[in-house]
Amino acid sequence: MIETSPTSYHVSRLRCVQCDVHYDERDVLYHCPVCGLEGILDVEYDWERLRWAPNEHQSIWRYLPMLPVRGDRGFPTLQVGWTPVAEFPRFAAQLGVAALHVKDDGRSPTGSFKDRSSAVGTMRARELGFSTVACASSGNAACSLAGFAANLGLTAVIFVPATAPPAKVAQLRAFGARVLLVRGSYEDAFLLCEQAIQEFGWYNRNCAVNPYLVEGKKTCGLEIGEQLAATPPDWVSVAVGDGCTIAGIWKGLCHMRRLGVLPRLPRLLGVQAEGAAPLVESFARPGEALRPVAATTCADSICVGPPHNWRKALRASRAAR
Repeated sequence: MIETSPTSYHVSRLRCVQCDVHYDERDVLYHCPVCGLEGILDVEYDWERLRWAPNEHQSIWRYLPMLPVRGDRGFPTLQVGWTPVAEFPRFAAQLGVAALHVKDDGRSPTGSFKDRSSAVGTMRARELGFSTVACASSGNAACSLAGFAANLGLTAVIFVPATAPPAKVAQLRAFGARVLLVRGSYEDAFLLCEQAIQEFGWYNRNCAVNPYLVEGKKTCGLEIGEQLAATPPDWVSVAVGDGCTIAGIWKGLCHMRRLGVLPRLPRLLGVQAEGAAPLVESFARPGEALRPVAATTCADSICVGPPHNWRKALRASRAAR
């Protein structure tokens, strides 16, 4: 049983990462009304009121005061978060590093890190009164949304590139999602999904648009900060596609540093495939706008040419240098 109270919700405002204007969350749903899709918002909290201490809940809901959900309508019954961190000394020796730890989010309900975002996103959708949630995905986020939507009694509509692995598409259908295969790239699926969301009034689960989804990914950073507080890592390595994951993990680490749980912040190592590395290239050109690429890689989950959350990703990577 997760305890909630009227004072456990501490979202204070939203800030546009492009124009730096602040908004009350009651006035905007997803992105900055002036900057459009480029105006991705960042969720900010009232740190003067926010109180948190380690507790017995072994899931992401142990961090409820730092999440944008109230929990007054219940939580998913699926276990999500508080995944183990295992040490691999022989692998570390092969790589020539002192120690190597791996956080195993493969134990999540649908086998994906994306379950963190889907848990927060579907809960927020239900709290706001939506019955249908949609997203575009190369596979993992889609399966995650389908599973958590089914768990909470919501309808999931998924836009997936026709080249997505058949096993991932089969998992979507097994969860009862409405699946639309798009003849084109991930970007084509994303744009079609955005048009459908506007037309039909569905809740938007796309992390690149919905700022609250990144808060779910933030829980991985919160857990790393708490689990490795005694021996903080020097580096945290993160695979990078749209940029949401690396931005979220960094935000969670910063929260734990602010709370005094983490004695120091690690550096970030963002990893992209050679054929889909627009953020790697942009990192080397401070002050310049992102240059999208035609992504080609067998690593389908990070096969993203125009990463929509590139500003948050680069901001996190540069802050962690």
